[in-house]
Amino acid sequence: KTEDEACGGALPYYTFSQDQLMDQGHRQKTLNVVVTPAVGMEVYVDGMLFCLGIFLSFYVLVLLIVCWETWRQQKKNRSLLSAGTSHDETGKHLVTPGPFSASPQYDGYTYGSIENGCSSSPEAVTDSLVSSGDTAYSYADRSMENMASRARLDSLSSVEEDDYDTLADIDSDKNIIRTKKFLYVADLARKDKRVMRKKYQIYFWNIATIAVFYALPVVQLVITYQTVVNLTGNQDICYYNFMCAHPLGNLSAFNNILSNLGYIMLGLLFLLIVLQREISYNRLLLCHRSNAEECGIPKHFGLFYAMGTALMMEGLLSACYHVCPNYTNFQFDTSFMYMIAGLCMLKLYQKRHPDINASAYSAYACLAFIIFFSVLGVVFGKGNTVFWIIFSVIHIVATMLLSTQLYYMGRWRLDSGVFRRILYIVYTDCVRQCSGPMYVDRMVLLVMGNIVNWSLAAYGLIMRPNDFASYLLAIGICNLLLYFAFYIIMKLRSGEKIQFIPFLCIICTSVVWGFALFFFFQGLSTWQKTPAESREHNRDCILLNFFDDHDIWHFLSSIAMFGSFLVLLTLDDDLDTVQRDKIYVF
Repeated sequence: KTEDEACGGALPYYTFSQDQLMDQGHRQKTLNVVVTPAVGMEVYVDGMLFCLGIFLSFYVLVLLIVCWETWRQQKKNRSLLSAGTSHDETGKHLVTPGPFSASPQYDGYTYGSIENGCSSSPEAVTDSLVSSGDTAYSYADRSMENMASRARLDSLSSVEEDDYDTLADIDSDKNIIRTKKFLYVADLARKDKRVMRKKYQIYFWNIATIAVFYALPVVQLVITYQTVVNLTGNQDICYYNFMCAHPLGNLSAFNNILSNLGYIMLGLLFLLIVLQREISYNRLLLCHRSNAEECGIPKHFGLFYAMGTALMMEGLLSACYHVCPNYTNFQFDTSFMYMIAGLCMLKLYQKRHPDINASAYSAYACLAFIIFFSVLGVVFGKGNTVFWIIFSVIHIVATMLLSTQLYYMGRWRLDSGVFRRILYIVYTDCVRQCSGPMYVDRMVLLVMGNIVNWSLAAYGLIMRPNDFASYLLAIGICNLLLYFAFYIIMKLRSGEKIQFIPFLCIICTSVVWGFALFFFFQGLSTWQKTPAESREHNRDCILLNFFDDHDIWHFLSSIAMFGSFLVLLTLDDDLDTVQRDKIYVF
């Protein structure tokens, strides 16, 4: 470089005098040039085979578990048939379920008996992908009670959701049900399952449409960046780890792009697992298994499909970012991270609140608003006090509005009389008599959430970090972890259990996340400094002479995200034998 400023140093001050030459002193720069041979093609082949081998091994593992569980179920069915059907003193048939069965023992005239030709449980086939061992869980005080005679809670109603919500009597009924002190899943799973299924399938179709229209211009932009780098030779445009950047074709750092393959492959594997679970569940519904409709957490798979698609898109957009990593392109790497964090929180909330969860349109509108602010932060956020004040105010107001929505289960109105109602509640509950909150557990969660979000807003306003996209992502991750911890604590507090498979996934995923974050914070390059200063952070490859620390982050984080999705998928499998009017809402 010809200027000191480009290398991070300060420009010297010289007194200016017209028509007078200034002696800037004798300056000398010593350069050491080291020429090393490029890696051979065998290194590229080894790197690609290693990358494929790691993630294909997950497919093989899932296939082996499916084959083993299928053989195990067939063996159990043959033993039951050969042993004959046992009889009690009344002559009724009793069937003993297996460890993967979603049904307890039923009388012969009820659904689920082996004579119905549907001996599988709602999750018997699908648990083969995510379960092993004898994990059957029975609730002594939550046993099935007259399932055949129990009402279906409007499950066969043909009324549409919009019509249902606009009827005055139904609206009054909502106020009665949703404001009860103790809510059960049956209270919030009253709508027609066909309407709800369509509602949640929209999540998948919307994110697929968003992915196409978002990815196409991103791919075009990064290809243009790469073309400019190749034509001009200006390597200060993109912030590579030059000590471990292996080119291939027109790509300057092929290894950083290849390592994102895990997000795509594991996202596809998760979609296949969800598809298999949905097929098995629909098979049971065709067999008219009443316990499949009246027990356990309502099975809606649309959000799971959206999560798998978001994971695949994260891999694609992360690869696009690493074509030419710089400040303006970093927003592409984080956009679908916001999506993943938001969808995971929505899925956790949907488990116990299926009827009142946000629609796909409102959810994606909020996520679009977040991405819009991410773009504004990239363009105007650096040291702009006005921007940070506006963002902090919006952050706090949004937190308070969402807290109110969650606390009252949507049974409140934002109109001109809202302040009068707030003052009335404060007067009656705090001045006239000191009474605690009606929903203590919900209040604890929301108070903790407000403390975390207000603290993050204050940190952003005071520190004004240069990396606004990472700051915004940290807000989403903190809220997701807080809600997940609350869900686990309340699940155990309600007398429910975490089965072996989700417990193992939680432990393994936490360990993998820890190692992944270690490699993420190595900081091999940074676009928050000048290109010359960024090169000071470059390091050699650490794996197969082809992958660097950031590539290891890609490998581990994709595995950790896949494990996190499996946790959400299997977390409430212990409730498959429990009636919904015995499952607490929290």
